[in-house]
Amino acid sequence: MNRAERLARLLRVLAAIISEPGLNPLELADRAGVSERTLRRDLAQLRDLGYEVAYTSGYEVQERLNLEGRAKGRPRGRGDDALLQAVAQAVETAGLWRDTEHVEPLVPRRGKPRRSGSAPIVLIPTGEDDADFIYATGFGVETGLYIRYADKEDVLIVSPLEIDRARAQSRVSNVVEDSEAYVHRSWARLAARLIREKGMTEARVSPNLRAVHLEDLRTNGVDAQVVRDLFLADRRRKSAAEAAAIQDAQGAAESAVVEVVRALAQAEIKDGILWSNGGPLTSERLYARAQLTLGEKGYTCPSMIVAGSPECALPHYRGEGPIKANEPVIIDIFPTSRRTHYNGDLTRTVVVGEISDEVRRMHAAVVQALDAGIESIAPGVPGKDPHLNVCQVLIDRGFGTRTAGYEGPDGVAKMNHSTGHGVGLDAHEEPSLRDTADDPLAEGDVVTVEPGLYLVGLGGVRVEDTGMVTKHGFQNFTTLTRSLDPLDYL
Repeated sequence: MNRAERLARLLRVLAAIISEPGLNPLELADRAGVSERTLRRDLAQLRDLGYEVAYTSGYEVQERLNLEGRAKGRPRGRGDDALLQAVAQAVETAGLWRDTEHVEPLVPRRGKPRRSGSAPIVLIPTGEDDADFIYATGFGVETGLYIRYADKEDVLIVSPLEIDRARAQSRVSNVVEDSEAYVHRSWARLAARLIREKGMTEARVSPNLRAVHLEDLRTNGVDAQVVRDLFLADRRRKSAAEAAAIQDAQGAAESAVVEVVRALAQAEIKDGILWSNGGPLTSERLYARAQLTLGEKGYTCPSMIVAGSPECALPHYRGEGPIKANEPVIIDIFPTSRRTHYNGDLTRTVVVGEISDEVRRMHAAVVQALDAGIESIAPGVPGKDPHLNVCQVLIDRGFGTRTAGYEGPDGVAKMNHSTGHGVGLDAHEEPSLRDTADDPLAEGDVVTVEPGLYLVGLGGVRVEDTGMVTKHGFQNFTTLTRSLDPLDYL
């Protein structure tokens, strides 16, 4: 901070005291636009300069105030007050009073109307898979900065390491590098400076933004507002290219599921356990085969589910250890494209060996519920309708759910999750198909339909398709059989 800026800040503190004597520390810091720590330092410096600042029940300037510092002493007059206020107003108008150091927060004024709709958008990625950053720029990067000042006026700033790739892959016309922000991880401070240089003091940020960046923006004079629905409507409505990317991802998921089922079908049964290549066939080995298949196609799915029984009664159990024969195995694969970043989502349940009557009944109910959910999807239909239709089928078939009014009898297998969710740059995004989803579905929404039934001690059954809402209903991106029999997949 230069001398002019420091003097301007000190004058602002004095002007706040004179205009409203008796302020407590929090109030004075807010009026002066500084932090409490900065206030304490500034008050000490004012006293060193001879300005008699005292605190009794609140801050005030005593009568020995000396505008020229320690060299002279005279009573404070009205002219002094007017001079201080005039100087403070002048430096504030010039913007010199703002603290440009990066260690002290400039507390944004609260209660003023926000023009958030026209404020620039600031995005700092949480990682190379940050969906909002990718949507805005067409580019996935671990660290960087994107600012959209207005339509057709934006900038992407990356490290020297990423500059050539950014220029080749991103949709942003103005791509520049900044090694200092990269080295010091000071993307938010850089954003604040660039915004202030354009005479702006506000910004809109994604709910994905890390708290440390949000704090740095506000510390450096930008009133950053978290916009919870930033890009939500735009990302929901998939373009033809986005829909094609999701459909390709769904095709990759089908290939990976088939590879897992092939390994299951080829296994031997020994003492109730599946064996392959001289040892137990485990979830880990099946996971590796699926990942290899996905990798060869340009996809990945680190958190896929290949879960045997009885643990697959827990819907998000990932799976580990040997696979049991004669029991359901849930395979849930939601691959992400390394090129487009779009996802698919597919679940199938199979049994190697004898299929019990109860598992057959569960599977038949789930498949019927899946069809009922799909048939109820159309533009304008509330997101809860497919879910309630699924629940109705399940209780009609003698099972239950956790949805109020559709509980079913005690002790039976139940569905304890929603019917579906949106798919796009995130594997789980809007819209939702659940009992509380009143928002209508619309053309361009891509959603899953994934009913399931689970019984602790037995296991679970889940079947999931993914497709798009069109004017004609649900366009299913999924072509794979829903059979319990592994041989039907080969």
